Amino acid sequence: MENLAKKLKFLGLTKIESKVYLTLLKIGMNKAGKISKEAQLNRTTTYGALKSLLDKGLVSYVIQSNRKWFKATNPKYILELIKEKEEEAEKILPKLIYMYKSPKEEHQVTLYYGYKGVKSVFQDILRTGKTVYVIDAEGQFSERMPYYAPHYKKEIEKKKIKIKHIVRRGVDINPTKTTLIRYIPKKTKSQSVIDIYGDKVAIIVWSEPPEAVVIKNKTAAESFRSYFEILWKNAKSI
Repeated sequence: MENLAKKLKFLGLTKIESKVYLTLLKIGMNKAGKISKEAQLNRTTTYGALKSLLDKGLVSYVIQSNRKWFKATNPKYILELIKEKEEEAEKILPKLIYMYKSPKEEHQVTLYYGYKGVKSVFQDILRTGKTVYVIDAEGQFSERMPYYAPHYKKEIEKKKIKIKHIVRRGVDINPTKTTLIRYIPKKTKSQSVIDIYGDKVAIIVWSEPPEAVVIKNKTAAESFRSYFEILWKNAKSI
């Protein structure tokens, strides 16, 4: 009985349902009280299992003298039940496969610390090779990383990566040949820089030592680019 109960559980019945169904097969058509006693379950639990088995079509009942007498359905019906589930699975399978194969958007947040960490961010910008949208009021890159900045700018020009750079008026950023610049008022100050490239947003804080966070999220990158374009339209080109 125990082994059969495990097999029935594998086929989708709960432990209690299996016990009640096997008891009915053993004792034949009977009242709930007798089933409860033979299965060694309380009446509430037995009634719950009988109701569930009725819904699944594994149990039926007849009324005699105003009392319900329950009986197990022919065990062959279990195969029919499995076939029905298989048919339903086949119906939804194409949609499930489509969802499985559809490209998933990766979400990732990475923290960087120190100058080596910030250098990793700029190297990632070079690897991505797409237009960079920069909001940088102070223009501290060349000053804070004087040995790496020339290499970065050389690679930007070599790869012909376009840069759209918004900077505070009066700040010299020593731009590359591929950089377009627009200016915001002198009173604007910020120790943070935002670089938007590909499906990533990098926020660099020029503290000492500097720190950076890179958000890999296509939706976030598109949103930041939209904000950038609003600022770009309102910034001055001279």
